[in-house]
Amino acid sequence: MLDITLVSVLLYQVYKLLKGSVAVRVLIGFLVLYLAFLIVRAAEMELLTGILGQFMGVGVLAAIIIFSQEIRKFLIVLGKTTFRKDGVLQSLMIWKRKEAKEHFNLTPIIEASKNLSSTNTGALMVFSRNSELKFYADSGDRLDATLSKRLLIAIFNKYSPLHDGAIIIYQGKILAARCILPVSERELPAHYGMRHRAAMGMSEATDTLILSVSEETGQISIIRNGRIDSNLSIPEIRKRIISYLSDTENVKREVEEEVNAEATSGVN
Repeated sequence: MLDITLVSVLLYQVYKLLKGSVAVRVLIGFLVLYLAFLIVRAAEMELLTGILGQFMGVGVLAAIIIFSQEIRKFLIVLGKTTFRKDGVLQSLMIWKRKEAKEHFNLTPIIEASKNLSSTNTGALMVFSRNSELKFYADSGDRLDATLSKRLLIAIFNKYSPLHDGAIIIYQGKILAARCILPVSERELPAHYGMRHRAAMGMSEATDTLILSVSEETGQISIIRNGRIDSNLSIPEIRKRIISYLSDTENVKREVEEEVNAEATSGVN
């Protein structure tokens, strides 16, 4: 009973991880094929058993290749939930996150996003808190530039040679521009274009947060873990970015207080 329960929980977690992506169909296909193998083996159909047996023998290797992005995402989630925030680890994590909060100035990003949105200028910004994303950064042009409102607006200007693609932001700097992102194979609503599809693909493949400005509507969207939240207010965007970069409950509460105060002052 314990064995069956653990396998059921594992399959359910794998389904939740793959839900909404093309990979879940591949997983179902594997399960159907394995069920067929069990049936033909129980029926002593030697020829089919031999053919399916050879296929199942290399099934693990094939699954690793096919589900490489999903396995990476699963390991990231596992790493987050395995290590608890206590003792020395907690001190190091809190110090690191406080440093990120204190030294990462979001004002240029927020101001530039407002400007790009008002002029219907398309933009794609990838935020990374724990990796330089070298593979994706090397696909574009290296900048290693300090964040500023004017620089962001200049990069995404439609006449700029760097506007086509995404920028990668890490530790308060623009690492690279004109970066190529993986395109999601998930079925998206028709009003989402290639920019949102690329943002979705990046959020599925990596532990990043992506800010997208629509060229058609000017709406600002936040994409994270395969989910798109569109038409967000500026205080909500600030909250989402800081929450992602800090990833602590205390900072989230502080941000909520700042957002509420900002909204109240706006009403007044």
